[in-house]
Amino acid sequence: MEIHYSLDQLSDAAKEILENAQHKIFLFYGEMGMGKTTLIKELTKQLGVEEETSSPTFSLVNEYISKKNETVYHFDFYRINHEEEAYDMGLEEYLYNDAWSFIEWPAVLENLLPLKCVKITITKKDDNSRTIQLENQ
Repeated sequence: MEIHYSLDQLSDAAKEILENAQHKIFLFYGEMGMGKTTLIKELTKQLGVEEETSSPTFSLVNEYISKKNETVYHFDFYRINHEEEAYDMGLEEYLYNDAWSFIEWPAVLENLLPLKCVKITITKKDDNSRTIQLENQ
């Protein structure tokens, strides 16, 4: 499924993603500056997270609780070089507890990730709008 949006349509795009996702684990692919973190901020907002969200680039994971008392994790594995680093931080415990999980830069961890997930690939168009390719796996 493809979703096209500009920044002022971000809320609608996030809503469409959540409506079409079949799983709670999301893998975000796209070059630096594509808007992965911005999209994740909107997704967490729509899930009812009232706390200001930010990229966990240095801490690797941020944890939030929604108004519905659901746990939401935001991972950023840009600085991870080996699967062992994610394994050592307890990644499996995070991913197998029915929480919402948004993972930026998942490529280095593909052997550790669940088979059932939502793959989001973001690309930029010439007019600075974005295209999301959503794939339920």
